[in-house]
Amino acid sequence: MIRPGVVDRALAHELGEQLRAEGKKIVFTNGVFDILHRGHVTYLNDARALGDILLVGVNSDASVKRLKGPSRPVVSEEDRAFVLSNLKAVDYAVIFTDDTPYNLIADVLPDVLVKGGDWAVDKIVGGDIVRARGGVVKNIPFVDGHSTTGIIGAIAGAPNT
Repeated sequence: MIRPGVVDRALAHELGEQLRAEGKKIVFTNGVFDILHRGHVTYLNDARALGDILLVGVNSDASVKRLKGPSRPVVSEEDRAFVLSNLKAVDYAVIFTDDTPYNLIADVLPDVLVKGGDWAVDKIVGGDIVRARGGVVKNIPFVDGHSTTGIIGAIAGAPNT
């Protein structure tokens, strides 16, 4: 049995196979999760409610810089993965280096794929993989007024949006 917590990318495929063999419904989501806030925790709780196991793909520091700019992330990939893996809702966290989690999703083969409400369901990366296996692709609405960008802005003296 692979213990819950932070697992490396090499174990992703094995983890997916093991959990499926145990009859577990695997939910997958991914993101930066840079400065953890209420919106993140609500989202992860809602995602976890969709299955038996929640596996979170965590963007590597290098991919965050490519996607969000040179000042991000604020928190290192190891720390973000550690914090996520210690939340009640999260069973596993896996750091991935690609700009999208497509290859990680192909390794894990989750039953449910979830993203935030800013993603149209038909645009969620990896949805084709999940749907081809008979799985479900969903988006979960954001909690208004809670964002990492807003927190960073407030720290810098801008109003929190």
